[in-house]
Amino acid sequence: MASSTNEITHDFPPFFKVYKDGLDPNTGIQSKDVLISPETSVSVRIFIPKINGPDQKKLPLLVHYHGGGFCAGSPFETVAQNFLTSLVSQANIIVVTVDYRLAPEHPLPIAYDDSWDALQWIAAHSNKQGPEPWLNEYVDFGRVFLAGESAGANIAHDVAVQAGVSLLAGLKIVGALIVHPFFGGKERDEMYKFLCPTSTGCDDDPKLNPAVDPNLSSLACSKVLVNVAEKDWLKDRGVAYYETLGKSGWGGTVELLETKGEDHCFHLFNADNENAKTLLKKLVDFIIGD
Repeated sequence: MASSTNEITHDFPPFFKVYKDGLDPNTGIQSKDVLISPETSVSVRIFIPKINGPDQKKLPLLVHYHGGGFCAGSPFETVAQNFLTSLVSQANIIVVTVDYRLAPEHPLPIAYDDSWDALQWIAAHSNKQGPEPWLNEYVDFGRVFLAGESAGANIAHDVAVQAGVSLLAGLKIVGALIVHPFFGGKERDEMYKFLCPTSTGCDDDPKLNPAVDPNLSSLACSKVLVNVAEKDWLKDRGVAYYETLGKSGWGGTVELLETKGEDHCFHLFNADNENAKTLLKKLVDFIIGD
């Protein structure tokens, strides 16, 4: 990989700087945005750690889906970038984060479809003939992880099920990081029903209630880490997901981690918090412990 010039093309303090080659000179992490579908305008941002010349070993890949209730959020936001670059730096991995289309302008299940399409696009690089050189050259397709927070955790789960059902070729999904996941409760979710006109918004929808999904046991990965926060209104749904996986016949291992005294996605908004650092370390250990 070419050396960095650290040349800044745009500087808008205190908001952001743009480096000509996409390299963060403080971390050595390089990033780029790639349009994967001109038809849908779906794109990804790729983060790659410092590469040690042509003899660089292949690195694990984490595919990330952002939260935001399916109707807000972006992988290009500062909070997402800070979290993902910390993962890249500490776990020494490559991250691809997906900019799926948002409801209600693009009603669900479009976000699920975009996210699945992105994983298929990534898998198409496993023969080193894909359109993105970084993926061709540096990714170990035998060590792939899916991750998401909130609505993104819901999407990551759905993608993992689709990968298992379809027997997606080209990559091996080792694990899934399910952080503060959104799933449905006992009452109708009117917002979800509005965002997804084909859904009842009730617990008979497998996307809201994995327990009724006949394909749950096909989950593609062999291990899952479910993270919940004590003060999060979604905590009970995350715990229920953990319990559902445990008795689903899936055959993998599932672990539950609860962070005391914290609320929904606290780690994104206060990364210097000791609990956030502990959570990050747990995520890193889950990845590198494979």
